[in-house]
This record gives sequence, C-alpha cells and structure tokens, in this order.
Amino acid sequence: MLSAKSLFQEILDNDESFALFCSIAASGESQGGWENARIAALVPEAERDLAPKISRHGADEDKHGRIFSALMKKRGLDPVPVPPETDYTMLLEKNGIGLAHEQLNRDERLTVQDIVTYLSHSRVTEQRASEQMDLLRKHFADHPDIGRAVKQISNDEDNHLAYCHEELLRFAYAGHGRVIQRTLRECALAEIRIYRDVSLAVMAHMGRVLGWSKAKSAVLAAGIHAVYAYERMGGWRRMVSLTTPERRNALGGPATPEPEFA
Repeated sequence: MLSAKSLFQEILDNDESFALFCSIAASGESQGGWENARIAALVPEAERDLAPKISRHGADEDKHGRIFSALMKKRGLDPVPVPPETDYTMLLEKNGIGLAHEQLNRDERLTVQDIVTYLSHSRVTEQRASEQMDLLRKHFADHPDIGRAVKQISNDEDNHLAYCHEELLRFAYAGHGRVIQRTLRECALAEIRIYRDVSLAVMAHMGRVLGWSKAKSAVLAAGIHAVYAYERMGGWRRMVSLTTPERRNALGGPATPEPEFA
C-alpha cells in the first residue's frame, strides 16, 4: 500500500535518493540560516530586543543543515547538486516571498515593516516545516539512524512556529494587524503553489532514481495536486491564523546542540 511512511522508507533505503533528499533539505536549511543571520544583523533599532531570537532561529536552521549533512556522512555519502526546481527556499525568494537577498546583502537597517514581512513569511513556511517534521516524527521517531535527528528538528520547528505566532501577535496589538493579515494571505497563497511545484519536481527526481512505474508516479502526482486543491480551496487558512502559543518565549535561549552522529 502506498503511504507517506512507505514512500519515505523507500527513499531512506536507497543511497542515491537519500543523498538527494538530505542535500535538498540541507541546502534549504543553510539558506534559512543565512537569511536569519542577516536579518538579525539589520534589525531596526526599535526592535533590537528581537535580534537574539532571530539569531537563535538562524542558528537552529544552520544546525539542521549540519544534521542532514551528518546523516549523509554517516552513510558514506557525499552531497549532490540540488536541482533548481526543487529549491523551495530560493523559489520563494524569487517569487517575492519574504525579504529579497539583494536587500539582505546591503548594510542598511531594515524597517519595522520589513520585520513584519519576515515574520509573516516565517509564520507560513514554519507551519509547513512543522507539519512535515511532525509526519516524519510520527513514523520515524524510533528509527535507529534518523530518529534522533527527526525529533530534534521537529522540536525546533515547533519552537519556530510558536515564536512567529507570539511575535506577530505582539505586532498586531501594536497596530500592524491589517498589514499582517494581508501579508500572511499573500505569502500563504504563493507558498502553496510553490510547494506543489517543488513536490512534483522532487517526486519526479525520486521516481527516476528509484525506477518508479508511470502508474505509481501518476498516483503520487495526483495526490500532490489533490493537496494543492484542498489548500487552494481553504486549507491555506491554517497558515494565516494567529493564536497565543503554548510555548511562550520559545526562542528566548541559546540553540540546543545537535545530536552526535558517529
């Protein structure tokens, strides 16, 4: 039976597909780490108290990149080139979601509106990351090779999502509510389209590596399109709601160290 667990197990069991999966994940996490580090360095003076949390967010993303690299190294695998059509983070940036790299490369202070844009973008993408890692945690938390990594990253992503909720609510109470809701909606509708396209591209590459039949590939593609249809019809709204998180001040301390992979 075709399921999320059996699909990922198939990717996990093959060195070439596992290297591709980890390389894509490591690249995205590393890009996220760089973006957060630059944002932390350019935070406007009025929001300097937020800089340590943004830095912590970036440190977590860098840590995740190292974890995925370590998982490859543990199996004696080298990173592989990331196909551009599978690069979720770069495609978001190219489609105007979040803060442009050109802006972050300049040594100019960001505005409060820029910080609201960054947090809104993060609110949407961290929802996706939290859900994906929760799915992996459900099926692979006890896996001898990747279980510790999955649990660590999943916990971090939940912290990131809680942080976005808390900070966006703070800005909403300060009078930015309408801008936040408009930005969240724009980000969510763009993200679900890019996620669909990236998912189709990743599955196409995995299918070639693993020798999937046309029928199996067609079923998986249909499933991806069905998810997009659900999200376009209203599922995207889960990405734009704001509620007080159970985890308060989730990024208020230093990053937790990554597990060791001997």
